[in-house]
Amino acid sequence: MKTVMLGLVACVLFGCSGQSSTPVTSEIIGNLDREMHRPTFHFTPPANWMNDPNGMVYYAGEYHLFYQYHPDSTVWGPMHWGHAVSDDMLNWQHLPVALYPDELGTIFSGSVVVDWNNTSGLGSKDNPPMVALFTYHDVKGEQAGTLDFQTQGLAYSLDKGRTWTKYNQNPVMKNPGLKDYRDPKVSWYAPQQKWIMALAQGDHIGFHSSKNLIDWQEESTFGEKIGAHGGVWECPDLLEMTIASTGETKHVLLVSLVPGAPNGGSGTQYFVGDFDGSKFIVDPDFSERLAQQEALWLDYGTDNYAGVTFSDVPDADGRTLFMGWMSNWLYARDVPTKKWRGSMTLPRNLVLQETALGLQLFSKPVSELDNISQRVAEHNNVEVNSTTDLSTLLGQIEEAHRLKVTVKRQEASTLTFNYKNQSEQLSIRLDASAGTVTIDRAKSGATKFEAHFANPQVGVISPSLDAYSFDIIYDKASIELFVNNGELSMTALAFPSTPYSEITFSADGQALIEQISMDKIISQQVK
Repeated sequence: MKTVMLGLVACVLFGCSGQSSTPVTSEIIGNLDREMHRPTFHFTPPANWMNDPNGMVYYAGEYHLFYQYHPDSTVWGPMHWGHAVSDDMLNWQHLPVALYPDELGTIFSGSVVVDWNNTSGLGSKDNPPMVALFTYHDVKGEQAGTLDFQTQGLAYSLDKGRTWTKYNQNPVMKNPGLKDYRDPKVSWYAPQQKWIMALAQGDHIGFHSSKNLIDWQEESTFGEKIGAHGGVWECPDLLEMTIASTGETKHVLLVSLVPGAPNGGSGTQYFVGDFDGSKFIVDPDFSERLAQQEALWLDYGTDNYAGVTFSDVPDADGRTLFMGWMSNWLYARDVPTKKWRGSMTLPRNLVLQETALGLQLFSKPVSELDNISQRVAEHNNVEVNSTTDLSTLLGQIEEAHRLKVTVKRQEASTLTFNYKNQSEQLSIRLDASAGTVTIDRAKSGATKFEAHFANPQVGVISPSLDAYSFDIIYDKASIELFVNNGELSMTALAFPSTPYSEITFSADGQALIEQISMDKIISQQVK
């Protein structure tokens, strides 16, 4: 336990967070190692260590993904910003490292915006700059025992993100004496024509404003005596969202923390309220809900952390697009991959919906996934009263696939999916009476690399419904589960010794599979 806690402390200090001796080159990029557990359609680094997604932004027809990257090792180390671009968030082209450490520190997490009106003066209206705000982490200052070793830096690009220039008067935000002062997420607040930064400041979030992305002032703080506080707060994201059913505008604040997630280690909670350009105030109804439960979680699985949304998604698109780091600080440095560590979740569309309990954030896979999917089987009205081998219905179980199932419970209370190979299995079990979904990976494959990895993980769903829908996306070493159109999402890594080749479905009473389909997901060759 002591070892685990020391690891967690190190990750809190270094996580959501001179040039490298191993630059990313086209030779490395063009020959991604395809070891057994490397995903086929999830983003992974070309080699070595990756954690938080950073600076996600859409500009000139491209989605940009920057990420926390250590190009010299498969374990966490001096942070750089890796970089990739895509036109669909699924087919990615790796680009050279965007930001390297310098005399001010290593490069921790942050965000990128397009400065359309050139408020910064770093570009022009004809060629608006892409502006990155990020955290400098001064390792020497930390080792010397100072508190102000994290500051905020700025860099900009005038060539669609291909090259970056650091601002010559960095840091643009000095540290007021807070040990944890990081992860700036910047957005444009149109009503007052100013930029807003959400910044993790220990156990709360600070909101700062600027007219030019360079000169910042603190507006307010949020987080005292509300939400989960099992660990330090990290990676905030302030979202303006529209309630799907009413069209009313609300604000949602995402906050990651480690430790303190519902199933151990790191996770992401959220708050629903209003932001007036200065303060974030939680809705009274949402506050009442928090009085009954500590927090609401974006994902109840163990392996979705530090996620944020893409900036500058066109209004015509209208989606709130999210990606997270598919791992957990409990064991991220120990997972059994050899030449790389770290992958991203699928991109997801976040939707704010009214439920019987109040406003809730739903997560759904992006529709672009359909473009790399091929339907291989589809059936309706399959009766079940014990255990059914779905492989007989669906044919060969691909190592990358999407399974959609809608089940009418009838007499059943418990519904279970088992993913199997000859000696291992991962199970997904819904208990309708309790309103819970459990992912059990105790026998899923390699688990002994960390004491907590085999623990069951439990999510919360509306109880006792007549029917439940399951959207299960499997990619060699991960399961992403979406229940009832995203009311519940759970993300879990698994490391079977051979790919799962069989899926069974069981019910503890009469049930009807109203619809079931299997899609093969086509392998994406990251360039």
